[in-house]
Amino acid sequence: MGEKLTIAVQKSGRLQEDSLRLLKECGISIDNGKDQLKANASNFPLEVLYLRNSDIPQYVQDGVADIAIIGENVVIEKQKELEILQKLGFSKCRLAMALPKDVEYTGLEYFNGKKLATSYPNSLKQFLDANNLDCDIHVISGSVEIAPNIGLADGICDLVSSGSTLFKNGLVEVEEVLVSEACLVANKDISNLKSAILDRLLFRMKSVLAAKNNKYILLNAPNDKIDDIIKVLPGMKSPTVLPLAQEGWSSIHSVINENDFWGVIDQLKINGAEGILIIPIQKMVL
Repeated sequence: MGEKLTIAVQKSGRLQEDSLRLLKECGISIDNGKDQLKANASNFPLEVLYLRNSDIPQYVQDGVADIAIIGENVVIEKQKELEILQKLGFSKCRLAMALPKDVEYTGLEYFNGKKLATSYPNSLKQFLDANNLDCDIHVISGSVEIAPNIGLADGICDLVSSGSTLFKNGLVEVEEVLVSEACLVANKDISNLKSAILDRLLFRMKSVLAAKNNKYILLNAPNDKIDDIIKVLPGMKSPTVLPLAQEGWSSIHSVINENDFWGVIDQLKINGAEGILIIPIQKMVL
């Protein structure tokens, strides 16, 4: 049996679902039975460990797992010797400080001498030290948002995505401590054989992520407008221009970034583009 790469993912929850979906999009089939703690890929030298989220950084540092998909916030909080290889674009959130909505917030200096409840004491302390703030940190393992309501703390520092949990508990976000998303991390002492497998996996992941962030665009344009359109239409190297059956017209093909989409479309229409089609890209090999 050849060398295998071992990847740790969250035992359950949304991060696990998104992690396995990414592996599937990379063409990797996981032999995953119900409630298994370990599974193998049938078509790639990969073994999957399902672990508790907070334990994953230690397992990767110790070499039990070679790599892992985990929230960047957990990597920062656990302060383990890990290498972040790739941010993955899902499970986005932020670590933020929040106060009861009736408090008159006057700025960071407000927190001096206050008691803050959090499940992320290391991340919070780094933020406080960087801003020369002196607070009493009260560590809570869960349900941090209720701490001000029961008199346990003046405010909280917790993960926020939509902000609905804060709203339900009469809290309002006042400061952002850090932003986070899922990322691929690795043991810093991974072997050469496993590193070669990791390179193959990382290549597939980058191809999938590039496809998600870009769209394939096709449009028709009069030939006298091609130069103007190419100026506003970025491509991987340069747009493809093909003649149409109708004399004096061409079809232009290119790739645009999701973030540039609407701005580019507006400019294309202004410059005479017609019949614009936008097509999702499944894989994008760079």
